[in-house]
Amino acid sequence: MAGGDTLSAPADVARAPAPRGAAALDGRLHFRPRGALRGAHVQSTLGSLPPLALLARRRAAALLAAAQPLLLECGQGVRLQAFHSGGGARRRLAVLLHGWEGSARSSCVLSLGAALYADGFDVLRLNLRDHGDTQHLNRGIFHCCRLDEVAGAVRAIAARFAPEALYLAGFSLGGNFLLRVAAEPSPPAALRAVVAVSPVLEPAATLAALERGPALYRQTLVRRWSRSLRLKQRAWPGVHDFSALIRLADLRAMTAALVREHTGFAGIDEYLRGYALTGERLASLPVPCSLLLAEDDPLVPAADLRRLRRSMHLGIWSSRRGGHCGFIDGWSGSSAAERFVLERFAAAA
Repeated sequence: MAGGDTLSAPADVARAPAPRGAAALDGRLHFRPRGALRGAHVQSTLGSLPPLALLARRRAAALLAAAQPLLLECGQGVRLQAFHSGGGARRRLAVLLHGWEGSARSSCVLSLGAALYADGFDVLRLNLRDHGDTQHLNRGIFHCCRLDEVAGAVRAIAARFAPEALYLAGFSLGGNFLLRVAAEPSPPAALRAVVAVSPVLEPAATLAALERGPALYRQTLVRRWSRSLRLKQRAWPGVHDFSALIRLADLRAMTAALVREHTGFAGIDEYLRGYALTGERLASLPVPCSLLLAEDDPLVPAADLRRLRRSMHLGIWSSRRGGHCGFIDGWSGSSAAERFVLERFAAAA
């Protein structure tokens, strides 16, 4: 691989004793950023800021020029927005999914999409409900346990484009969603592989990490979520009033209110367990799935990797550094995570 990152064989991984049935590492991404790029918080934030965000958009010029918007019918009247780039003789389709309060135009999605498009893939960038300014499409509000509609979107994509090979890749919450989609009964027959970069493993642990970490992460998420709620309220006048929820200005309090008022869960703890990947959730994956997580991720504790159940189709890869959805190894925005995705897709093919 370019950029000095390599995947080591399982024998090269130093393993601590794991509980019976717990997932063990399959390999390490030898990612060695230099200087200021070594910091976890730098890695976690740099890609979404100028100039790297502008460079990612520039790299994605061909992807964006070819993009066609579409609405996917995902079942039970739910519609999700997507952007498809490709056509012609391409028979490999990669579906990319952003993280919470990101969108199909997030820098990490555009940059990976550009790399896949240049490698000959059709690329479809999917927006979750109420993301990418799509609050008007569906009456109900987004929450992290709306798995049926994301699985429905993947089925609709497979039916509409009929690719010979279908690949899924997601970041953070998007990676969490796509691993859960792969674990659902009867995924599309064309599905070949899933890759999740920095996926949320144990939502309760991620919320706790946010609460004890730098205020910047909490403030950014509260600001973006509040904006989304205001857009939802504006799109559905007389249906939604989120003014009290927005005034809470606290992630845990806002989540608890969301669960209480807009879901059928008994409380926040049950809701957070509802989209956890730990335990048996990934035990019966039918296709190769690869998970990449940095040990210095400030939002997803790497210790939770040991709470994943073994699966013959689940590959777990880690690196000492990389932050959350970072893995940036140059000031041009070059990404070891993108090369990891391309390699795992190639291995599955």
